Amino acid sequence: MAFRLLSVKLACLTILAVASCGIIKANGIGDRIGIMEVKGQREFDYFALALQWPPTYCRHTRDCCSSNACCRGANAPSEFTIHGLWPDYNDGTWPACCTRESFNEKEISTLLDALEKYWPSLSCGKPRACHEKHGTCSSPVVHDEYSYFVTALNVYLKYNVTKVLSEEGYVPSNTEKYPLGGIVSAIQNAFHATPSLACKNGAIEELQLCFYKDFKPRDCLIKSTSQKGRGSSSSCPNYVSLPTYVSSGVDRLETTVPWVTAEEAIEEFGSM
Repeated sequence: MAFRLLSVKLACLTILAVASCGIIKANGIGDRIGIMEVKGQREFDYFALALQWPPTYCRHTRDCCSSNACCRGANAPSEFTIHGLWPDYNDGTWPACCTRESFNEKEISTLLDALEKYWPSLSCGKPRACHEKHGTCSSPVVHDEYSYFVTALNVYLKYNVTKVLSEEGYVPSNTEKYPLGGIVSAIQNAFHATPSLACKNGAIEELQLCFYKDFKPRDCLIKSTSQKGRGSSSSCPNYVSLPTYVSSGVDRLETTVPWVTAEEAIEEFGSM
């Protein structure tokens, strides 16, 4: 049961405690802790669906626990998984913790199987609910906790990056290097919008898809190399890898997560 609740209290892990919330300035792609400006927060401009490539992230796993999907051994995630659905501003900043609404796992009890599959935690850090930090800033598009998570799942399943790349020949490999431009073009051709990517040691670690408030795709913000802000692809070389999972030697929790197909999930959650 502890593993089942691994949690979506879960996913959008924030390892460092944040004392207060306000406008946050970008330090780097995937970094949601930055300079705090405690003041009134205006309505956001667009959504960023942040996806993680678990095999890259899990290379750095040092501790295992029931909530860490990197420790599932052969059952560790092998496709892009959700990092978060983030309301953002066009100026490169984003709002956070817009209300005092607390996370309530009971509100999303029917989504837990899908969330464990598609939005797993990839660390053992103290979880901070993604809904409290980002979901509460999604109004007037998303109004409550359940809607926030089901919306993120629906967008993720509809815009299946893993499938798009696989169909173009960009498959997980510990030996192949792929042209960054080819990966970006494959996504542009499929979704008619430009993603942003972040890499670590030449391997893709995070990829973002961006959307208008009606969830039609739009280009993500692309920063210059000198800015190196969130939305920048400057951390990626011209040729990148999509590594497969390699055991860190600390995983001891080969737990099977029930498989939920995209078709089943979309049918269950309802169409966008």
